[in-house]
Formats: sequence, structure tokens, C-alpha cells
Amino acid sequence: MDDDFEFPTASNKDDEMDVPEDDPISPILEVGEEKEIGKNGLKKKLVKEGEGWETPSAGDEVEVHYTGTLPDGTKFDSSRDSGTPFKFKLGQGQVIKGWDEGIKTMKKGENAIFTIPPELAYGESGSPPTIPPNATLQFDVELLSWTSVEDICKDGGIFKKILVEGEKWENPQDLDEVFVKYEACLEDGTLVSKSEGVEFTVGDGYFCPALAKAVKTMKKGEKVLLTVKPQYAFGENGRPAIGDEGAIPPNATLQITLELVSWKTISDVTKDKKVLKKILKEGEGYDRPSDGTMVQVKLIGKLHDGTIFVKKGYEEEPFEFKIEEEQVIDGVDRSVKTMKKGEVALITIQPEYAFGTTESQQELAVVPANSTVYYEVEMVSFVKEKESWELNSQEKIEAAGKKKEAGNVLFKTGKYKRASKRYEKAVNFIDYDSTFSDEEKQQAKLLKVTCSLNNAACKLKLKDYKEAEELCTKVLELDSKNVKALYRRAQAYIHLAEFEVAEVDIKRALEIDPDNRDVRAVYKLLKEKVREYNKKDAQFYGSIFAKMSKLEQAKARKQQAARMAIKSKA
Repeated sequence: MDDDFEFPTASNKDDEMDVPEDDPISPILEVGEEKEIGKNGLKKKLVKEGEGWETPSAGDEVEVHYTGTLPDGTKFDSSRDSGTPFKFKLGQGQVIKGWDEGIKTMKKGENAIFTIPPELAYGESGSPPTIPPNATLQFDVELLSWTSVEDICKDGGIFKKILVEGEKWENPQDLDEVFVKYEACLEDGTLVSKSEGVEFTVGDGYFCPALAKAVKTMKKGEKVLLTVKPQYAFGENGRPAIGDEGAIPPNATLQITLELVSWKTISDVTKDKKVLKKILKEGEGYDRPSDGTMVQVKLIGKLHDGTIFVKKGYEEEPFEFKIEEEQVIDGVDRSVKTMKKGEVALITIQPEYAFGTTESQQELAVVPANSTVYYEVEMVSFVKEKESWELNSQEKIEAAGKKKEAGNVLFKTGKYKRASKRYEKAVNFIDYDSTFSDEEKQQAKLLKVTCSLNNAACKLKLKDYKEAEELCTKVLELDSKNVKALYRRAQAYIHLAEFEVAEVDIKRALEIDPDNRDVRAVYKLLKEKVREYNKKDAQFYGSIFAKMSKLEQAKARKQQAARMAIKSKA
């Protein structure tokens, strides 16, 4: 641009010329056609069509060539004369309002002439000595390119410009530990903070709030330039100098160059933050173990002070165990189901999923009561159980039978939740029997009925009455005269306070088996529950009626007192 004319920023304009809140309508134009943009008198004439369909957005850094003229044709400025394109951030009030509104309707390579009324240019004051007051201006603009800038928080507080693209597609989350490099400067270029490598948990943040918010949008290896407004930096108070780091004035906007070097993924295995798994080394492929899988691992268990209490799989063969068989503590059992072959992870396990409230003698040391423990686990290999679709008809029936027997063993020892899973797995093996022979269908039906009834018993023990009711209903669809299904569904209905349907099931069961003691016992329980329920109802409504009666009596006394007072005055 010419030395005697500097393109005015927002500070040169009247206060009413802020960036518009509403986007102008982007007109569809033919070459040589002119149309009005928005409702403020801005006009656009297309000289040359651009490429593609994308247009820049607020916050993007655009690069243009332009020539500005007055209505009489007098040229007052031109980037073309100097040969240097003009760059600015769109929608940030760095240029006149007409430019912000017009250029965001342009495509890359497009050339257009904008006729800008004074209200969207320099207004009543003009820009002496070049532009007179109340001047309508014409700009011949070519949009050369732009760099997209993301408004991370959608409030203009943090703009992110990508300098180096990252790898893959994953982004860090709040629990993850990220390793970053950064350099923070004031707008005038003064360096205030720098690190060639620092690690922090995303949710905890570091330096200023903007870093944590930005890394959650970044990929591994990505490098960005952040423009950070005060609300995501150090606010109205600023920050004094700390050690080698410079002072940050109140209400300062920062320019931060940030590189996400790497991160360690930390997952909340139990969804209550009591078992956290940090991946130290990524595994292979996508496959992971499931319930019943035989896994081979190397593991070391440590206390908070570093004392090793167990070490397995390092001397000779890897340590082998089957998932969901209580061969390791619950926290390890759950965590290995999330691991891939070759993965190495550090697992932090709170007492509820470790050794609980009692002291426990382990292989190499005693684990005190209420201890949080730390396991480093390497998944060497695993062999999953065959899925239903991998088995022939007879193999499915055999697999279902084994799961049923395993469930029975667990039920007898009071492990109802685990038993329930075995029964569910058994039914899954034989749920689709279209390829079964007639004999196999009968075997499958019997297994379905038995497993569903046993699972309903588990659900009753676990106080999951709705599930118990649904399982019994499925059995009755297969065998409408199944007394156990009617009996257990009635139990579920009683707990759900659905007494009428419970009685229907009980009476139906007694019609089929009049001497069944269990059914008679539950009928007696039902009658007691109904009596209790009716008694509570009577007490509840009796209490309401008593209160109403007292209110009526009090009202009557007040009315009597009022009448007596009137007679006394008379």
C-alpha cells in the first residue's frame, strides 16, 4: 500500500460501525451482474467467478488485492500498485464494515467490485485528507486465499489457526495426559511464557484455560496459533511476572503457538473414576477380550509407596487367567477387557475394585486395608471364546449347556450378577434356531426356559424386578403353563406393587398345581402386602380427613366468635 495511506482499522471508525451480528445474504451472481448484499446499501458486482463453493468465515485470515476509488474515479489506494497483497482477519473489525460484510461472500480467486455506502465505510467524518465526509466508495477486490481459523468456544474467545496438520483423527479428552510445547506472547510480540515440553492432565489445565480447551480439538503432531482473548487468558487482573516468565497486563490478548507432541489416553473403566487405565503403549488392531476369554499377561502390582506385592508372567510363561472367573481382582478383570494385544497400561484401582476394607496377604507383600493399588499390565495374547455364528447347531447347544452349568455354580455361591451373565450368554448361543433340527429345537427350547427362569431368580435376588418380570414373560410365551414362571413373575409384580396382576398369576399357577407350597406361600405374602397397603391408605386418608375436620372445627369456632363479637357490640 502507498506510504501516505494506511488502511484504517476499527479504531478509526465511529462506534456504530461494529462488526454486524447477522450474516448478509450471499447473492448468486452472473459475471457482470450487480446485486445488493443485505439491507444496508452494500452492492456487489461480479467481475470473475471464483473456485469451488467455500467462502471464508469470521476469524479467518484472508489475503486480497484491492483498488479503492471515489465516485468520480479518483484512486485513493491500491495494493496492486505496491504488489503486496493485504492480509487481515475477517469479521474482527480490522477493516471497514463493508469489507467484512462483502468479502465473506467471495470464493477463492473471485474478483468483485463493491460499492460501499458511507454508513459501511468512513461515515460523516471520512478519512482526511484522502476520503471526504459521507463518501460512497468503490473497491475492486480479488480474494487470493484465506487460512481458516476455528472459533473454538463459539464466542470469539479463542481462535485457532492450524500451522501444521496432525495425524489420524483422535483428540485428547479430559482424563488424558498431554505432552505439549508452547510459546505465549503479548500482541506486541513480548514473550511471556515458553516451554519446550510440559505434561499435564487435560481436565486440570495448564498456564491458562485456553491451552486445555485447544488441545481437546487437536490431533497428535498438530501445531496451531491461538489468539486468546482475556476471558480465556488471565482476565481483568492479568498476572505478575513469575520467575523467568513475564508479566501479563490486565485484559491482555495473547498469541500462543501450541504443539501437541503426544498424549497418553486415560479411560474411566468403571465409569465412576475408581478404575482408571492409562495406555503406556498402544496395542495392535481392534480386537479385545470378552467375558470368558483366556488371557495371557505380564503384570506387576504396587502400593502407593512403590512396594511390589505381586509380580507374574515375567519369569517363564506369561500369567494366564480367564476373565470373569475371579482369578484376579475386579479392577484388573474389568481393565483387561479393554486392552488390545501388545498393549501396556498402568491401572489405578481404588479399594472398592481391589482388596476392599480388609488387609490382604499377597505373593510378595501385604496390601493394607482400604488401599488404592497400581498395576502395570502387558497384554501378551488372548484366545476368545467362539461366537455363536462360528458354531454349528450341536456346538451351540453344548456351549449353552456349559454356560448354564457355570451359572448354576455361581448362583449357589451367591454370585448372582455373574450367574446372570452366564445365563444370558447361554440363551444367546441358541436364540436363533432356524437351522436346528426338530430334536435340537426341543433341546434349545428346554435350555431357554431353564436359563431364563434361573436368570429371573438372579434378577429377583438383585432386586431388578422389572427384568425378572420380562424374563418370566418370555418363558410363558414358550410354555404358557410353566408354574415357576408364573410364581416368579408374581413375586416380581408384588415387589412392583402390581397386586392385581400378581394375584392373576398366582391363581393361574394354583389351577395348574394346586398343592404347590411355594405358590401358596407367595399367595399368603400377597394378601399380607395388600392388607398393609390398605392399612397405609386408610391411615393416609384418615390423617387427611382428620386435618380437614380440625380445620372445619377451627373455622366454625372463628365464625362463632365473630357472631358473639357482633352481638356484644350491638
